[in-house]
Amino acid sequence: MLELLFTFFLLVLFFLVLSIIWRKSARKYISSGTVASAYDAWTQDKLLERLWGEHIHLGFYPSGKKNIDFREAKIQFVHELVKWSGLDKLPKGSRILDVGCGIGGSSRILAKYYGLNVTGITISPGQVKRARELTPLGLNCNFLVMDAMNLKFDDGSFDAIWSVEAGAHMNDKTKFADEMLRTLRPGGYLALADWNSRDLRSNPPSLFEKLVLKQLLEQWVHPNFTSIKEFRNILSVNKNSAGKVISDNWNTYTNPSWYDSIFEGIRRPFAILSLGPLAILKSVREIPTIILMNWAFRKGLMEFGVYKCRG
Repeated sequence: MLELLFTFFLLVLFFLVLSIIWRKSARKYISSGTVASAYDAWTQDKLLERLWGEHIHLGFYPSGKKNIDFREAKIQFVHELVKWSGLDKLPKGSRILDVGCGIGGSSRILAKYYGLNVTGITISPGQVKRARELTPLGLNCNFLVMDAMNLKFDDGSFDAIWSVEAGAHMNDKTKFADEMLRTLRPGGYLALADWNSRDLRSNPPSLFEKLVLKQLLEQWVHPNFTSIKEFRNILSVNKNSAGKVISDNWNTYTNPSWYDSIFEGIRRPFAILSLGPLAILKSVREIPTIILMNWAFRKGLMEFGVYKCRG
């Protein structure tokens, strides 16, 4: 009985310490610099890449269930968004800008399988360095450190714009949309996917939901979330958005990614253990946020928005 009580006490103490660490080490958005610092750290410690592979975004599960490999689901996501948005209609050699390219996973697929000439940009110097290291010679991918809300490209420079799960880090969603559409040539394609909240104006959050949203914002350097409807309207009113903006909610297809990302640590334990004891603590530290994300997306508090339009 005493051994059982002692074990229970140790577990309570462990989770209490973990909770304190989780709250004390919150990664609040202050500026684009905090986003860069967070992704530099994630890239440098290699934990995210070891567990998630080259694609730091959710996967696509065709039936909405766990029926394909976690990393294969991420690759599948890229191909599904390409088809849904019409990017597969672009001729080979077309110029495409990958906004928030991470370590270049999507960029390499767009170049290799669709013959596109890809420029990837990210606010993180660490990600650019790693993206270049992972990209084979001869593949038409170029990676640059650049702020998505201040793109250093001329108007109409690209035949297509691609952005996956980057907008949640932008504190000005209108400026984010303006810069992408400004650099898109007339008739070009926009393909975008992002984390959105539900429409909180028409359906205000409860006290508990407010607490959940606060944690989702503060743990992964997000300044704010917009609803799918709100961001679609931002795109629609832009002067460079000549075509109708179409959006959809892919929650059903992407939700299995959350728990799968936790199970990946169980399936590939040496991916964590090989990085040392600190990596174990870092990986466990992310679990509460992942569980909250899963709950929020499953309950509809959060929505996975996809958008497409023509310039």
